[in-house]
Amino acid sequence: MTKALESRGIGSALIAAFLFGISTPIAKGLLSDLSPQLLAGLFYLGSGIGLAGLWLLVRRKAALEASLTRRDLPSLSGALFFGGILGPVLLLIGLERTFASMASLLLNLEAVFTAILAWTLFHEQGGRKFTIGMGAILVGSAFISWQGSIGGSSLFGPLAVAAACLCWAIDNNLTQRISSSDPMQIGAIKGLVAGVVNTSLGIVLQNAWPAAVWTVTSLFVGFFCYGLSIMFFVLSLRNLGTARTAAYFSFAPFVGAVGGLLIWSEPVTQFFIVGSLAMGIGVLLCATQRHEHLHTHVTIYHAHRHIHDEHHQHQHSPDQVDREPYSHPHLHSKLAHSHAHHPDIHHRHRHEK
Repeated sequence: MTKALESRGIGSALIAAFLFGISTPIAKGLLSDLSPQLLAGLFYLGSGIGLAGLWLLVRRKAALEASLTRRDLPSLSGALFFGGILGPVLLLIGLERTFASMASLLLNLEAVFTAILAWTLFHEQGGRKFTIGMGAILVGSAFISWQGSIGGSSLFGPLAVAAACLCWAIDNNLTQRISSSDPMQIGAIKGLVAGVVNTSLGIVLQNAWPAAVWTVTSLFVGFFCYGLSIMFFVLSLRNLGTARTAAYFSFAPFVGAVGGLLIWSEPVTQFFIVGSLAMGIGVLLCATQRHEHLHTHVTIYHAHRHIHDEHHQHQHSPDQVDREPYSHPHLHSKLAHSHAHHPDIHHRHRHEK
């Protein structure tokens, strides 16, 4: 069952990367009529509105996912502040003082910062093959982002972009802590908060509201490319952990570059070819990393969507329908065993140095 969860997590991360990556060439066409800040705000707002509507529709039919609780509020609030408010503002400040080519390269720091925080603060285990693979993905995305030169720039701009990446890394790690809850609900809240904040800033900076056709288009693109991407990203966090999800999500620049080739007939450069090969090697290394040892699960009581695998052997009350998958509060008794695993929601344990 762990193998199935691994495949599901990798698939979710790659879908998230594809959806987010394809938004880049689409955004290029919309930027002729919208400022970057306002477009980002409308994308987030569309994702929040779309996921909120979808969540209400799904919840009426079946409650397959566990809802957020009061206990999730600190992590959710931190993720919203760093990822939805502070991060975009820092990026805007940095973009105003940084060449676009340099900013594209610096944005790849998000995966690096995410992994560093996951390894040092949240007890995730990397492994040599995974670390090399993630490095290859990072190098590949840097090559794809490269425009041939960087040019001059003040130090403050790049530092602001790097700080934005650190904020999103904090967001990723905090979101992993609540990833057992409904990913649609999490995405809806994050999208609405980030959308309201960034759209408001965009209107103030642009001093005008865009035409209705561009507003509606941006909202729809935001739902499909941002909203669904966030939802699949959270699912991957649940099954793979933060560092591995960030590694696979680094595939997004490749998707964006391919989209640029197809939509805008952009040239195929040597940087794109080298970057694609490096990312392919990196994904292969990450996918073949195995981590197995004797580990102990502490007693825990929580709720999330699950089936009766080796980690979920429990009784049900008479009012619980016996079907799978489902979500309900359940108790995990203390268990010690050995098997291959990832730092998912059941395997967030410390490792010997």
